[in-house]
Amino acid sequence: MDATGTPATAGASAATRGPVRVVGAGLLGASVGLALRAHGVDVTLHDPSRTALALARDVGAGRPASADDVEPALVVVAAPPDVTADVVAAELAAHPGAVVTDVASVKGYVLRELRAAGADLTRYVGSHPMAGRERSGPAAAVPDLFVGRPWVVVDSGESRPDALLAVRALATDLGGVPVVLDADAHDAAVAAVSHVPQVAASLVASALRGAEPDALGLAGQGLRDVTRIAASDPALWTSILAANAQAVRDVLLAVRSDLDEVLGALDSAARANGPEDVELGALARLARLLSDGNAGVALVPGKHGGAPRRYAVVTALVPDRPGELARLLTDVGAAGVNLEELQLEHAAGRPVGMASVSVDPARSAHLEAELTARGWRLVR
Repeated sequence: MDATGTPATAGASAATRGPVRVVGAGLLGASVGLALRAHGVDVTLHDPSRTALALARDVGAGRPASADDVEPALVVVAAPPDVTADVVAAELAAHPGAVVTDVASVKGYVLRELRAAGADLTRYVGSHPMAGRERSGPAAAVPDLFVGRPWVVVDSGESRPDALLAVRALATDLGGVPVVLDADAHDAAVAAVSHVPQVAASLVASALRGAEPDALGLAGQGLRDVTRIAASDPALWTSILAANAQAVRDVLLAVRSDLDEVLGALDSAARANGPEDVELGALARLARLLSDGNAGVALVPGKHGGAPRRYAVVTALVPDRPGELARLLTDVGAAGVNLEELQLEHAAGRPVGMASVSVDPARSAHLEAELTARGWRLVR
């Protein structure tokens, strides 16, 4: 056992060899450190915040860097997008034998800045693990943050094969699934699947500020689902959106066009005396846009990244007491049914929750019968 509490033999199977220098001790940087330390890889940490550095050290993400350290084989830059290029350039210059990667969520901006600065792009490989949490900072770091998540690897256009291999190995060692994209394709993709959803969630959540407490008391799981990511760090997301401005703007323009259609249809409905008086075609436009939403949801990859499947949902009332949810899941397993997804919603004003388990449709009737026999009250 070493000084950080990691078994000395834990890294036998890791392709990544240390020392690895992690610059930026926030959520992603500290999680990278924790995962590498679990493999026994030597990790040094640097962060301009002494408090963040000390906390990352205390949670076991690595040891603070010092002037006596052996030169790193790999440098991982985990800094906000607006300063990532500057940090990467400095690390490339300071460690001429190291491969340098970054985990910023925007790649084109960083690459353009590095190219303009004349940085050595042969040792630079951009990367982006598609992982995160609403919480930030080293206290929120977890070693399995990247497990099963796509990890985008971006060739600079000049990256050496061994540099690309080192970053792919890092992604694999940390449990990620390497995906190769160029910088522009990556930025367009994350604008659609990550950055615009963040803006949309924040806008919906912002509209709640003027709501009356009685109205907020009616909120259900749908509102929580839509606004969950609105709790993310505003400073970080301002940096991300500014760095990926064009790609995000392109998607938002399409969303605005659809929103204008919705507003036009609602204006017509608001002026009408009844459904029969609504302007011809207005209701059809609303229905089409809602239907387009159904089609979009159906495109989101399903379990284990495979084709989306439709599941049957069995909902049981669960008393709000310790051990009750665990008892329900145990009974689902005892019924011989595999749980595909779980969603828990608390009933307003009642000491119960509604646990909705998604299962194979062919097994739903069997599960309902089994749970009823075991004393569970189902919501049908």
